[in-house]
Amino acid sequence: MAEGGPLGLLVFATILALIGVLAFSIRLFSVIKYESIIHEFDPYFNYRVTQYLTKAGIYEFWNWFDDRTWYPLGRVIGGTVYPGLTLTAGTMWWVAQKINIPLSVETVCVFTAPVFSAFASWATFLLTKEVKGTGAGLTAAVLLAMVPSYISRSVAGSYDNEAVAIFALVFTFYLYIKTLNTGSLFYATLNSLAYFYMVCSWGGYTFIINLIPIHVLMCLITGRYSARLYIAYAPLVVLGTLLAALVPVVGFNAVMTSEHFASFLVFVILHVVALDRYIRRTLDEKTYRLAFTVVVTIGTTGAVVLVGILVALVAASPTKGWSGRSLSLLDPTYASKYIPIIASVSEHQPPTWPSYFMDINILAFLAPAGIIACFRPLTDSSTFIILYLVTSVYFSGVMVRLMLVLAPAACIVGGIALSAAFDTLTRSIKYAPAAPPAVSIATETEETPGLIASPASSATTLKEKAKDANAEKVKERVAKRKQRKERDAMEKKHVPEEASEDKLALLPVEASAVGLVLLILLASFYVVHCVWAAAEAYSAPSIVLTSRTEDGVHVFDDFREAYGWLNHNTDENDKVASWWDYGYQTTAMANRTVIVDNNTWNNTHIATVGMAMSSPEKAAWDIYRSLDVKYVFVVFGGLVGYPSDDINKFLWMVRIGGGVFPHIKEPDYLRDGNYRIDDQATPTMLNSLMYKLSYYRFAEASMDGKGFDRVRRTEIGRKHFKLTHFEEVFTTHHWMVRIYKLKEQKNRVRGKIKRKSKAGKSKPSSTTNRSSSKGKSQK
Repeated sequence: MAEGGPLGLLVFATILALIGVLAFSIRLFSVIKYESIIHEFDPYFNYRVTQYLTKAGIYEFWNWFDDRTWYPLGRVIGGTVYPGLTLTAGTMWWVAQKINIPLSVETVCVFTAPVFSAFASWATFLLTKEVKGTGAGLTAAVLLAMVPSYISRSVAGSYDNEAVAIFALVFTFYLYIKTLNTGSLFYATLNSLAYFYMVCSWGGYTFIINLIPIHVLMCLITGRYSARLYIAYAPLVVLGTLLAALVPVVGFNAVMTSEHFASFLVFVILHVVALDRYIRRTLDEKTYRLAFTVVVTIGTTGAVVLVGILVALVAASPTKGWSGRSLSLLDPTYASKYIPIIASVSEHQPPTWPSYFMDINILAFLAPAGIIACFRPLTDSSTFIILYLVTSVYFSGVMVRLMLVLAPAACIVGGIALSAAFDTLTRSIKYAPAAPPAVSIATETEETPGLIASPASSATTLKEKAKDANAEKVKERVAKRKQRKERDAMEKKHVPEEASEDKLALLPVEASAVGLVLLILLASFYVVHCVWAAAEAYSAPSIVLTSRTEDGVHVFDDFREAYGWLNHNTDENDKVASWWDYGYQTTAMANRTVIVDNNTWNNTHIATVGMAMSSPEKAAWDIYRSLDVKYVFVVFGGLVGYPSDDINKFLWMVRIGGGVFPHIKEPDYLRDGNYRIDDQATPTMLNSLMYKLSYYRFAEASMDGKGFDRVRRTEIGRKHFKLTHFEEVFTTHHWMVRIYKLKEQKNRVRGKIKRKSKAGKSKPSSTTNRSSSKGKSQK
């Protein structure tokens, strides 16, 4: 970096700063086109927690029991949340206040993701530079700053855990590779601290603690053990695990769950190999064989006992020690079979092939070239990058959300490929052979035969050749000496020499020029696609929707309208029921107590709400009354064509409810295996609470008066009906949110009380008559 002196260092720093500015500014389309608001669902919970942290302080935050969620159970926030994002934003807000920058908590939360996207780009530069040099590092940083997959989770307003977790992920990998290349215990300690920050930020930290052991194990199998490998891994397992256990949401899971067992197993294997190397160096051959036999015998016995204990502990767990999401990654069919609540989340579905082109674009085609470049030469660091890419490709194919983990790997490998291609093409132009002057020189020699090479010049040539031969021999000796000491370091130091040898393999100038033009066009296409994705595809907040027609742009602000109505027209202690998707937004924006929310930690509670939505009106009323619910709202898109409404999610409510309550059966809501809401729908479907709350008065409001659903593209089956246990209290402007109030019990039970009282009056008279008749007969 400093080869160009102060000017080169200034240019380098300027380029890095511009990459950071690019990463930050390309994520501001959501603020420029819409407004500075929080997006999606989970970010509203994070925003609410950050507000509480800044007001109450860190100690109250750790002990906060939130009684406005999961009524009547509640939730201990400090022990069930990954605190990294909240503590980071809270610290940023506190620093801004200390230096007299009047930023609100909401503003800090909105811009946290763009800020950390710049940090992630710089971390990607450091990681790629450690593997393949400065040029590849700068290219990879630029690619990550714009890649749509990362933009989708880091635009301004996306205040979710991934906003800081991707930076922590890449930075942890960088420190691991840095320690692997240098053998520095200082970097190993920093690596453990970075891993601790990753554990605080996101549950995806298990990817790190499994990928690094796989790489270490591969190095051991291929005979690439070194002291640097030991220093890079052993402190991470010991110190990193101890720090991870300090995070309340993780706790003893850091040593008790199957996701972490691989790291401990490789840790033991690493120490066995290290002990073997040490004994072999210190003992003679005969003593070494005896010690090896004893160690193997004792070690095998201990390993069998340890494995037996672990197998017993794992077998005692219904999920064999794995979490539901981890099992869903290892077995893509597991969630759909056993945990429908995980399968119901859209971001947990497998991606389609167009998703790869949309989210990583040309990087999907550059990845193979980047892998080939990583094999030239194959070092420990380049091996790790290949493993990172392969594993992230698999996990992204299982769950579309993990395209986010693939993005840095694709950018690193794509940056290596582009950098190598530009280097080859520009070198071919730079060192292209000039027009050969041999003909003119030969002619002059023939015309002036007196000009013959002198003996002195020939002797000088021989001396230079001898010097070159000696220099080459010296270089070979030095190279062999270095190879005996550190094979990997020797390979890295010889990269420039191999590059200089590659100068002999030059392409024609014309082909190089055409290749450069094509690469520039390819990069331009990538930039255009990324800007379009940032401006159009991923910047629209889900809480404020827009639609473009011939009349112009239409804004649908129904969600905030509904939450505002709940906040201003209901009592502070009222309980509101809805499907779990909207729980976080209801508590954050309406400030009302909810039954379930997006944390999804209690499957039975969510199944109860699903059962209520799937039941007839009277049964649903009884369920909600038992939960002390006063208001119920549903999201309906049939009038304006909003596809992500509750009718489209209804089958998941049935499946989740049926998983706990067997009397809810999915076939009862299907007609010949098809999900229908028209006149062919089943009676169970037409009488369900979800159908009634969604389509109540819909035929009256539709333009044709027939109740045509624009999402399902059909005419509804049941049009005119009345509600007996619920009453409509508010419907938003575009009918996207419909709020109902449960009717009081006295309005419906009074008739039964009268009938009971009449029956009670008639019973004594009949008894009196019977007694009088008995008296007469006795007489």
